[in-house]
Amino acid sequence: MHSPQIRKPGLIRAAASETSVRRDPKLLIIYASYGDGHLQAARAIREALELQGVPSHCVKLIDIMAKASPLLNEVTRRFYTRSYSMMPSLYGWVYDRTRPMKHDSLFGGWLHSFGKDTMRRLLLAEQPDAVIYTFPAFAAPSNRRRSRLPRVPAMAVVTDFDLHCRWVHPHVDRYYVATNDLKAELVKLGVASRRIIVSGIPVKRGFTHFAADHALLPSRDLSLPPKPITDLYRQYNIPEDRPLVLIMAGAQGVMPDVSAICSALLRHPDLSIALVCGRNTALADMMRERFLSSPSAENGFDRLHIFGFVEPIHELMALADCLITKPGGITLSEGLAAGLPLFIYRPVPGQERNNALYLQSQSAAFITHHPEELSNAVQSLLSNPERLQFTQAASAALGRSGAADSIALDILSQCPIMELEETSSTSHIEGANCRDR
Repeated sequence: MHSPQIRKPGLIRAAASETSVRRDPKLLIIYASYGDGHLQAARAIREALELQGVPSHCVKLIDIMAKASPLLNEVTRRFYTRSYSMMPSLYGWVYDRTRPMKHDSLFGGWLHSFGKDTMRRLLLAEQPDAVIYTFPAFAAPSNRRRSRLPRVPAMAVVTDFDLHCRWVHPHVDRYYVATNDLKAELVKLGVASRRIIVSGIPVKRGFTHFAADHALLPSRDLSLPPKPITDLYRQYNIPEDRPLVLIMAGAQGVMPDVSAICSALLRHPDLSIALVCGRNTALADMMRERFLSSPSAENGFDRLHIFGFVEPIHELMALADCLITKPGGITLSEGLAAGLPLFIYRPVPGQERNNALYLQSQSAAFITHHPEELSNAVQSLLSNPERLQFTQAASAALGRSGAADSIALDILSQCPIMELEETSSTSHIEGANCRDR
């Protein structure tokens, strides 16, 4: 696992010079609400920037599609969700057909045109020092001279282990990617190697410096002492005497066959299950009704623990021995940061299936398609200590718990945040505000 050295939070200060004053950078982070991952990545980067001393009001998160056209955004989000869950083959076909597209193709140009006027107004109003994209909507106006826009550095944070060419665009100055393989793929497409940083995919602060032995787990608030792992077992009311299988059904709780998967796993009496239903309260209620309303040893009620949306998910991952999940880039990156073997159930064609295939090729994940197949694969791994240790090591080798910090540090190194002040004789400035332009 990789974690950059983090500067202690504090005020950004200038170099000791009578003619230069350091100011806080002004940054825009562009995301979209197609799934939860793009927003999670944006929040992780903002949090890392704040840890570097950038005030929160200097970093703005913009849902570009919602801001450009709320109605169109809602329609396309609904279409995305339905095609993704109800017509996965259609979604996969569209993804695969457009994967090699070029930015200036008819379809590529059409996709990148959404939000162009909104982006122009944002750039003129905010005058940012850099724009960070966690969603590939590079809608900056092409003719900057005519639109009176300054040249602003653009950074793209690729949030999957697969590269769709929608991410490849001449306006992007810097790419942050999950693996060396993605970097090599970008280089083959003509992107200069120096413009590509293998940072990992940004995850929540709680995963930073994740304890490999799970003895202690950092608090989300790094000013607090680490939590002993025994305290977490008590906090979540989970026994310590058997392996724990963590099931994450997605932020919206849309993973299929959750009930059948739990039933199959509970037939192994030596396993406990923590099921995270996300924001899908209907799924959580249904599972409680089925498994917990009539408690009996036969249905394993005492070994199934059901949760809704869990913000400090790193705490449950610290207790888990493996993770069953949808193969979204963020959740997979969290599992890798925790060094967990990953079981991916029925990956949808498109970026999620390609994510799953890549991690399987790296020995960090297993792909299954039926509840009994999944249950047997979990039991087989957890009952084989040598194989379990090998898979944990493969997962941890891909984990980059400090990805958000690496990205934040590199962004700040690219920002022109030193300005000359002819009349200043102060060697350091405290409480500097964002530039007012």
